[in-house]
Formats: sequence, C-alpha cells, structure tokens
Amino acid sequence: MSGWRLLLTRPAEECAALAATLEEQRIHSASLPLLAIDALAETPQQRKAMLKLDRYAAVVVVSKPAARLALELLRRYWPQTPAGQAWFSVGAATGAILADYGLDVSWPVAGDDSEALLALPRLAKALSAPHPEVLILRGEGGRELIAETLRGRGRGAHVDSLELYRRYLPDYPHDRLIELVRSERLNAMVVSSGQGLQSLRELAGFDWSALRELPLFVPSPRVAEMAAALGAKRIVDCRGAGTAALLAALRDTPGPAS
Repeated sequence: MSGWRLLLTRPAEECAALAATLEEQRIHSASLPLLAIDALAETPQQRKAMLKLDRYAAVVVVSKPAARLALELLRRYWPQTPAGQAWFSVGAATGAILADYGLDVSWPVAGDDSEALLALPRLAKALSAPHPEVLILRGEGGRELIAETLRGRGRGAHVDSLELYRRYLPDYPHDRLIELVRSERLNAMVVSSGQGLQSLRELAGFDWSALRELPLFVPSPRVAEMAAALGAKRIVDCRGAGTAALLAALRDTPGPAS
C-alpha cells in the first residue's frame, strides 16, 4: 500500500487531516484543495426555519461543512436542542460531527450518498406521521434527489432546504495541477464529491488527457459514473467518502510498485 503517491483534493483542513493519516500508513500525498468554502449570509428563510426547528420530523445534513454550520445555528437559536428529534447525515464523517454535539443522528453504514440515506428504515419511520416536515441543510446548488424523493409518492413530506455555504474552485495557475503531479511523482488522484471531480476536470484543462490515465479514487457509484463519462480510465469506487473507506480501497486495489 505504501507504493501509492496520492493527489488529495478535499478542502484544505480535510486535506491536512487526511495527509497526516496517510503518512502514518507510509503513504505519500500532496494536497491541492479543489473546493473552497464560504458560509452564506443568514436569510429570513433561514431564520424562520431555525425558529420552527422543533416542528421538523427529520433534519437531514448532507455534508461536513453543512454540519459545522448547522451547529453554529443551533448554538445561536437552540442552546437546548428539540428533544427526540431525528437527525440524519449522508455519511459517517458528517454524522460524527453531529453525534459529538449530542444529536440523535443516523447515517447509512454502506455508502456515503443520498441513495443510501433514502433507504434508511429510521428515515421512513421518522416520516410515518401524517404530513411530516423535513429540513435539509446543504450547500448552494446541491442535488435535489433527497428533497424530490421525500416530496414524492409514498413519502408526501413537506421539505424545506436551506443553503448554508457555497463551494468554489480556488484560483490556481492553469498548470498548477500537472506540475504538482509531476514534481511529486503522484500516481493516483482522490476526489470526495461530484463537485470535486468537476473542479479537477476544470483545472486539468488540456492536461486531462494525461491525468485521466491515473487511478482515480471516488466516493460513490454516482461519482464513478461521472468520472467514466469524463473519460477517466481507472476508477476505484471507495463506497464512502471517509478516510477509512479510502484506506480500505487502497488496500484492496493493486497498486504501483514501491
């Protein structure tokens, strides 16, 4: 496993934490954060939703940035969180942030994606009451699958979605990516979301024809399909966006010689 030399593309703080863990496993990495995060200003809609938080049968948090910002809102509006409220997260890492705060949170064991979350029996139970209300906390321009499914036939929930932050590609020189890959002799790339993959492709530009030959570790079947559509040649689905899922994939994937 130590033969891997990985390009990490998560937001800066997450890259630093992942790089430290990889170093413990004697895996070399170099970081190029492809997603920067800015919190959005509070809106009247956000304030209204938070003031009626106790009315929601379920609160769904789709990412780690959304979880951190959600806790800031809770401290501001609800020093004592509503008793018995069911919280849900798309992945284990997001769920751990909420659980550490003391929230009653559930997440799918197999898979860090919206499809796995929607299959949770506890979510169905939380929405079994007549006319349930759901709050989704996410980033700007996120997927609509969760909201559309919960509003659809058989669920019939009223869904409010709050956008708490925006993600964007930092401003890098056009050749920064390929130069880093070459100078660090990187032999694989890691992305943790569909937007991260899109940023990778955008920054690569004309160099994508070379970079797409490298093994690409992705977090879910959906992102694997996106990578295939972009022409990536060796795609490894980690079945999760967390560090443990990546390490398991690295162990299970034949790597380059040390």
